[in-house]
Amino acid sequence: MRNPVVHGEEQVRCLPKEREALLQFKAAIVDDYGMLSSWTTPHCCQWKGIRCSNLTAHILSLDLHGEFVGLHYLSGEIHKSLMELRQLQYLNLSYNSFKDSHIPEFIGSFKNLKYLDLFSCRFSGKIPSQFGSLSHLKYLNLAGNSLEGSIPRQLGNLSQLQELYLGDNPFEGNVPSQLGNLFQLQVLSLGDSSFEGNVPSQLGNLSHLQELYIIGCHALKLDDGGQWLSNLISLTHLYLDSVSNLNRSHTWPHVIGKLPKLRELGLIDCSLSDYFILSSRPFKFNSSTSLSVLDLSFNTFTSPMIFEWISNTTSSLVELHLISSLQEGSTSGHFGMAMNSLRYLDLRSNTLKGRDLKSFTNICTLYSLNLYKNNLTEDLPFILDHLSSGCVRHSLRELDLSNNHITGNLPELSVFSSLKALFLDQNHLSGEIPQDIILPPNLESLSIQWNSIEGRIPKSFGNACALCLLDMSSNSLSEEFSVIIHHLSGCARNSLQELSLQGNKINGTFPDLSIFLALKKLDLTENQLSGKIYEGSKLPPSLEYLSIQLNKFEGGIPKSFGNACALRSLDMSQNSFSEEFPRIIHHLSGCARYSLEELYINNNQINGTLPDFSIFTSLKRLYLYANKLNGEIPKNIQFPPQLEKLYMDSNYLKGVLTDYNFVNVSRLQELCLSDNSLALEFTQNWVPPFQLFFIELRSCKLGPTFPKWLETQNKFHSIDISNASISDVVPEWFWGKLSLQEGMTIDISYNKLRGIIPNIPQKFLIDEMSLRSNQFEGPIPLFLRNSGILDLSKNEFSDSTLFLCLNGTIETLYQLDISNNQLSGQIPDCSLQENFYFAREISEGKYL
Repeated sequence: MRNPVVHGEEQVRCLPKEREALLQFKAAIVDDYGMLSSWTTPHCCQWKGIRCSNLTAHILSLDLHGEFVGLHYLSGEIHKSLMELRQLQYLNLSYNSFKDSHIPEFIGSFKNLKYLDLFSCRFSGKIPSQFGSLSHLKYLNLAGNSLEGSIPRQLGNLSQLQELYLGDNPFEGNVPSQLGNLFQLQVLSLGDSSFEGNVPSQLGNLSHLQELYIIGCHALKLDDGGQWLSNLISLTHLYLDSVSNLNRSHTWPHVIGKLPKLRELGLIDCSLSDYFILSSRPFKFNSSTSLSVLDLSFNTFTSPMIFEWISNTTSSLVELHLISSLQEGSTSGHFGMAMNSLRYLDLRSNTLKGRDLKSFTNICTLYSLNLYKNNLTEDLPFILDHLSSGCVRHSLRELDLSNNHITGNLPELSVFSSLKALFLDQNHLSGEIPQDIILPPNLESLSIQWNSIEGRIPKSFGNACALCLLDMSSNSLSEEFSVIIHHLSGCARNSLQELSLQGNKINGTFPDLSIFLALKKLDLTENQLSGKIYEGSKLPPSLEYLSIQLNKFEGGIPKSFGNACALRSLDMSQNSFSEEFPRIIHHLSGCARYSLEELYINNNQINGTLPDFSIFTSLKRLYLYANKLNGEIPKNIQFPPQLEKLYMDSNYLKGVLTDYNFVNVSRLQELCLSDNSLALEFTQNWVPPFQLFFIELRSCKLGPTFPKWLETQNKFHSIDISNASISDVVPEWFWGKLSLQEGMTIDISYNKLRGIIPNIPQKFLIDEMSLRSNQFEGPIPLFLRNSGILDLSKNEFSDSTLFLCLNGTIETLYQLDISNNQLSGQIPDCSLQENFYFAREISEGKYL
């Protein structure tokens, strides 16, 4: 049987009209990350994200979702040429950025569409009513945008729809009752909106509904005691978070209790209290054998009745969440005996004390107990002794006691025979860890950061053969690093993957670490390590992250560092390294040149000029600022092709940078070259391959004409081209760019910029703008009122009346310097906001 769909790798010729439609779509898209780079070959069915029919060659699927983790996304405009894809069944544009754009109405014309995912695309406006014509649609996800207005009732026409996600949008009005016509619906998610009124009882018609999420809609209410819920006989997941009137209704608990398949119930932030418990007695879930997850977090229970109620209501729970719900710290002794299936108990952000843990000691099935940020003030041996008095000591795998007020020191832990993770961060533990302490045999993670532990790491830690993570950051350990490494070099050397010791008083130099075969992350930030790192100091073969910043290392780095073939991030900043930079790069140019993504060597004493970095094919971040780099930059060097952030400011570099140096750097986002003696000489019509977010070129020579290449940059939030030898009229396109982003910082001071600044529409606040020491003249333009800090001093402005007084109060401006201009007459008597600060040099502006 022939497959009707062909994927991109198979040889199928696409239809010319559809190929042309895709190319028009591509032309309107901003593709900074090369997601459409394969869209050049003749056969569009082989392009990334395209699937075609094997029978007709029509495009059936367009999957161009961005990457949330990698931050790769498309932006720009969704061109109407896509209407040519008449057989389209699948459209996924999630995790892209179409900021301030509306969802195109023409999407409603895709009559064969079955799957539409526009999650987290930054769309604004309203849901097109035309979506009601998508009669074959089974999946619709519009969550995570900025959609407003009401949900169109036409969505009730989608008779085939099975999953509908509309959460995290600022919708208003009522939830349309027509959603009750979606008889095939299995998942409905509404959340974090400004809905009002009642949840429509027509949702009770959805007998196939399995998952219902109504989350963060504080003005929504459940009418008639939620009787309609009893019709949802297929329901397995029910979350009614922030539904405001649940505490005043007596009937809905009994309705929910009769749902035969309910597995998860969330009633988060619903103002539930002890009154709810009393009013719902007697009460037992018919679903008591199926309910496995109960979340009652962010409510206001004031007595241990909640534990008694839970244990009398259902005995089948696997997970129980009561985050920030217990106003008085106490538990019920009966609770632990009744919970014979409970594995995960989450009691974060409450006021429990050590004595309250007694009721958990006999939950023989408990895997995870989270007591983060409670009121535990006892010493650690007392707390663990309470917990170890029952069978829970055999079952417990994860224990989180972090962010409490626990005192004492680390006691014997081996009694917890199944424990895999112990978190004790941000407590008041102190003193030295006993040298004969034995860790649990299965312990994988031990985190004791932000305490006052002193002295040394016991040698017994090195015998923890399962230990993967050891974090003792921000304590007062004072041992030599080589001794610590020796103590950990038992069987732990084969398992340890992360070792974090930052913020201690560890001294000595850097030893050989090559025996730690599994170590991926080593953080030694802010200690007292010193001296030179010698050639015999080899890195672990699996090491990916190394930070030795804020120590006292000298000299350079050994060539062995360049042989760390897995190394992705190396942070040597804020030491006293003084080697020549080309030599450092040479030492790193072994196999590490293929893996290294981040190199931080700022704030050292490194000298020499720039070498060619182009062999570092994966390098994304390069921080060289605040060193003693000097000399002429060679004309033929090129920056790495994957580079995203380049900081070379505050050095002594000379020479000229041209477009040749940046020819393949298409992903550059931050460029900081300030405070050198550099000139940027780009060809007249050069179009950079990158879009910058931060442009810091203070004291670089960019002039005498205003740099035309900046016209291509449409994403910057901060730009500093002060003292850049520019002697020109600022082009109007530059002023227009100030309305592209919110919260911009602009500094074009200390040049010879001249002319009258045009008044442009400005919809966003400018955080800070400095035009100081130029030759601007004429009236101060009104759009500058929409600034926070504004420095216009030492120019030739001659009129400020409209700027200061139009429409009364200046809403956002709180610091203004207009000294040393050509302003005259009396200071205008107009209303300025109370926190407004007029620069005291205003008299120098010749006001009388």
